Amino acid sequence: MVESFGHIVGGHEVPSVDGATFQSVDPGEREPWATVALGSAADADRAVAAARTAFDEGPWPEMGYPERAEVLHRLADLIEANAEALALADTADMGKPISETRGHDVPRAAQNFRFFADHAAITAAEAFPMASGYHAFAQYGPAGVVAAIAPWNFPLMLASWKVAPALAWGNTVVLKPAEQSPASATLLARLALEAGIPPGVFNVVHGYGPGSVGQALTESPGVDRITFTGESNTGRAISAAAARNLTPLSLEMGGKGANIVFADADLDQAVEWSIKAVYTNSGQVCLAGSRLYVQRDIYQEFLDRFRAAAEALVVGDPRDEATRIGPLSSREHHEKVTGYLDLAVRDGARVLTGGRGPGWTVLPSVIVGAGQRDRVTQEEIFGPVVVVLPFDDENGAVQAANDTPYGLNAMLFTKDLSRAHRVSRALRVGTVWTNCFFVRDLRAPFGGAGDSGVGREGGAYSREFFTEPKAVVMRIDPA
Repeated sequence: MVESFGHIVGGHEVPSVDGATFQSVDPGEREPWATVALGSAADADRAVAAARTAFDEGPWPEMGYPERAEVLHRLADLIEANAEALALADTADMGKPISETRGHDVPRAAQNFRFFADHAAITAAEAFPMASGYHAFAQYGPAGVVAAIAPWNFPLMLASWKVAPALAWGNTVVLKPAEQSPASATLLARLALEAGIPPGVFNVVHGYGPGSVGQALTESPGVDRITFTGESNTGRAISAAAARNLTPLSLEMGGKGANIVFADADLDQAVEWSIKAVYTNSGQVCLAGSRLYVQRDIYQEFLDRFRAAAEALVVGDPRDEATRIGPLSSREHHEKVTGYLDLAVRDGARVLTGGRGPGWTVLPSVIVGAGQRDRVTQEEIFGPVVVVLPFDDENGAVQAANDTPYGLNAMLFTKDLSRAHRVSRALRVGTVWTNCFFVRDLRAPFGGAGDSGVGREGGAYSREFFTEPKAVVMRIDPA
C-alpha cells in the first residue's frame, strides 16, 4: 500500500494549492512507497503566512519557558511512543539501516526536544553593573518566523536539531525537508499537533529547492531566520537570497573530514572508530572521516586491519537489524559515488576493496595510491568511500588535513596528550574528535569553517541565533 503525506500548514494536513504530488522511492526496493504533496511558491507563502500569524497573534511566543517546555516534552514522549513508525519512514525514504534510525536517530530526535526545552527554561540572561542609579540587563526574545531546511541523510534527527531550539525559544517554524526524505517531517508535525503545539507554530512544506518551495522560503521577506544543512553550493545560493532581505542565517554544509592516525595510537581503537567514521549511514554523513592519514611507520599494519574490518561489515536489506551498509539514497547518488570510484582508477589510484554492490549499494570501499590534490581526496564523495594516505610527521599531517576547502571536523588518534592538544589547536575545523568519533554534547558549538558553513548552533549558540538579544537600560535613581 502506498502511503500519503501532505503539507502541515496552520494546524491542518493539506494538499498542495495546485494539487501536485510526487513519489518517494524506497532505495532498498527501488520502488515508490509514498505519495507526497509537491509544493510551490504558493504553498511556501501560505506556510509563512500561517507562521507569521501564529507568531504575531498567537500564544506561543508569549508563553513562559516552562509552559513551552511542557509541550515539547510531550512531543518527545510521542516521538518515543511512535519510534518504530518514524524509524521505518526514514529507512524507507533514504535506505538508512534500521539499526541506525531505530537505535540512534529517533532517540536523538527526542533528546533534542528535551534538551532545548530544558536549556531555554534554565539558561540565565546577563545583568551588567552600571554607574549608580542605572541598571542594565539582556533579554532574549524570539526572533520570529524560522525557515528550517533539513537534509536527507539524517531526516528526522537533523530536522529536530533545527526545530527544537527554534520552538523552545518561542519562534514559529516552517520546515522544508529534503525531497528525498519527506515522510518523517509530516509525521513529526502530526505528533507536534497532538502534543498541543498551537496551529501555525510548526508547519511543514514539501518540494524542491530552486524554482520551488526552497527558493520561495529563502527569498521570503516574512522569514526572520534561515537555518540550513546541506550541500555547499546550495548554501551559497541560500546565502545570496538571504542577503537581499538581510535575513540572518546558519549554514552547516559539506565536509571532507581528515582522520589522522599517529604511530603511537591504540590500533584496535583507531580501526574501530575509523570504520564508524567513514561507513556509518553508508558514508552519507557530512562528518565522515573520508580522508584517512596514517603515519608511515604503521601504515601497512593499519591498512590491513582496516580492510579486514571494512570487508566484515554486513551489506544488505536496510530493514534487517544486522545490516550495517544499506543502499545509497537514490539512483542519481549511486551514480555519483560510483563515478568517483571510476575517477580514482583513471587518475592512477587503486580501489583496494569495495566497489559496486547489488542495486543502489556501494560496498565499503578503500582507495589507496591517490594524491593529495586528486579529486577523490579533495571533493566530498558522500558515500562509503575512504582515501587512505601515508604521512611522515605531525607537521605534514596537519598541513595535509588543512589542505581542503572544507573545515567541518577532523579526528586524530594518539596516546600523546600534548600532541593531541597541539594538533587539535592547529586543525582549521569546527569540531575535533580525539580517540573517538561522533560523540556529542548538545551544549557545545556545532558548525564549520570555510566551505563547511557559517555560524554555530548548539546550547547557548542556538540561543544567540534563534533569538533577538535586546539590551534594556533602566534609570532607577529618581535623582
